[in-house]
Amino acid sequence: MAKSASLTGTYEALPKIVKILLQLFLGSVIGGIYRIVRFLETGNIVTLIVGILVLVTGVGNFVAWVVDLVTEITSNRITVLAD
Repeated sequence: MAKSASLTGTYEALPKIVKILLQLFLGSVIGGIYRIVRFLETGNIVTLIVGILVLVTGVGNFVAWVVDLVTEITSNRITVLAD
């Protein structure tokens, strides 16, 4: 049986232009969900806390959206507080 890919791995495997478009239109939600799923895969509690804060707070949501968009453009993945 083939090993299934992780959810974050599936997102990271998308073409760069698709991820940038997703970040532009849905980035405020994607950033929080990505971090929560990443927590489930890695167990890093900081990633979970940041993911919840991104989804719940308006300012944190906007800041994460901008940071995630920049990191998608520069390094082709969400990197800030998502380990």
